[in-house]
Amino acid sequence: MDILSLFVAVPVITILALVFSKGLKQARLIAMVGSFVQLGMAINLVFAYFKERVVNNDIMVFTKDLVWFKQFNIHYSIGVDGISVALLVLTSIVVLAGVFISWKMKDLPKEFFVSLIVLSTGVYGFFISIDLFTMFVFYEIAVIPMYLLIGIWGSGPKEYSAMKLTLMLMGASAVLLIGILGIYFNSNADGGPLTFNILEIAQVNIPVEAQKLFFPLTFIGFAVIGALFPFHTWSPDGHASAPTAVSMLHAGVLMKLGGYGVFRVAMFLLPEGTLHWSWFFIILSAIGVIYGAFAAIKQTDLKYINAYSSVSHLGMVLFALLMLNKTAWNGAILQSLSHGFMTALFFALIGMIYQRTNTRDITKLGGLLKVIPFISVIYVIAGLASLGLPGFSGFVAEMNIFVGAFQHDDMFYRVATIISVSAIVVTAVYVLRVVGIMLMGPVKNNDFLELPKATWFEKTGILLLLIPIVWIGVAPLWLSDMILASLEPFIKGVL
Repeated sequence: MDILSLFVAVPVITILALVFSKGLKQARLIAMVGSFVQLGMAINLVFAYFKERVVNNDIMVFTKDLVWFKQFNIHYSIGVDGISVALLVLTSIVVLAGVFISWKMKDLPKEFFVSLIVLSTGVYGFFISIDLFTMFVFYEIAVIPMYLLIGIWGSGPKEYSAMKLTLMLMGASAVLLIGILGIYFNSNADGGPLTFNILEIAQVNIPVEAQKLFFPLTFIGFAVIGALFPFHTWSPDGHASAPTAVSMLHAGVLMKLGGYGVFRVAMFLLPEGTLHWSWFFIILSAIGVIYGAFAAIKQTDLKYINAYSSVSHLGMVLFALLMLNKTAWNGAILQSLSHGFMTALFFALIGMIYQRTNTRDITKLGGLLKVIPFISVIYVIAGLASLGLPGFSGFVAEMNIFVGAFQHDDMFYRVATIISVSAIVVTAVYVLRVVGIMLMGPVKNNDFLELPKATWFEKTGILLLLIPIVWIGVAPLWLSDMILASLEPFIKGVL
């Protein structure tokens, strides 16, 4: 079996093993082993990718093509570039960390881990697909388990949150499907057969009017899962009700499908539509960046704070993509990776705090640094990374975004950039506010004077997420070089 198909096959084998498992111990052991194998595959893929690039200059490497539905020219077509490889590594790390954080899951553990691995299977398949129809199928596989994961294992108004998330994402999927079919039925503009293959469509001169029509549909279809303002409202409620590991995958991995789809499909295949509509979506993205940051300040629930922070940070990804230059695009991909690790780490820590205190309300917490020092110190580090402190991944990503965005001579772009840059200050306010209220000062509740320390499996999950945040911040060039090399075809196609 080829190196990429394993990213679908191994999770499927893990799911089958989980189905026949008995009890919590077997279920979590199988989930852990399967996730470790996926991480090993992702690391191996990085080395294999660099080795392959020495002799192969194609847009995508490790490509494989099998006919699926011949009548409609639908293929199981897969391949990766540096961007896909980086996102596959992100997914494998967050999934493994999520398994460790869910180590003590007692309610239907087998079914929980099955749903979690199904979600990850869809994400893996999405990132390796270069056939639009196959990509859409994997997209739906990734989204559908969210309803069960929140509706069954969630807390609070979980049924409402699960239904809201599902309806909004399914609505976006319907819009996306129209956009994909629009691209498909215009893919023979140069006289060839209709095709769903991204690389083949990129060689076709799709009529400008068709691009202007289908670009906003495709962009919105993908960007809704990336928390595009004003279609972001499903995200905070979904985060707040989801169990810890699901929040980690939801924010750390699932929401990355939005920016990746926008970049890989909408912008690459519809360049004229991108140029025509970019100003409109830049405004929405800039509003999302500022709105998410200010909304986070007003929250007292830890999960809502992190959820609105995600709206702001992912708005920055879309904003950078729409700047249409190499530096900003590099920043957008780095921001996707950085945010994935940071937000998964935040939700892991929030879950640990909630498990010990039974509250996520920061006004009821205080002095936790004295009681659970390890968890508290890591929370401070994650906060510093989130606000863009040098030495962490957030700084590298945001510097690329703002430098790239400010390269435009047009006043509109520069004003939008200045507005978005101001979100950094707001981010510092809500991060330091939470640290001051929740971690510093006296302990407000005597019941919190003796809280359980972090366990080995919690520390393992935390370190899996913390190491990449520091690594990218200290030594980003290898990753940046891998991403920049993969941006050349997009630069030529869009500009």
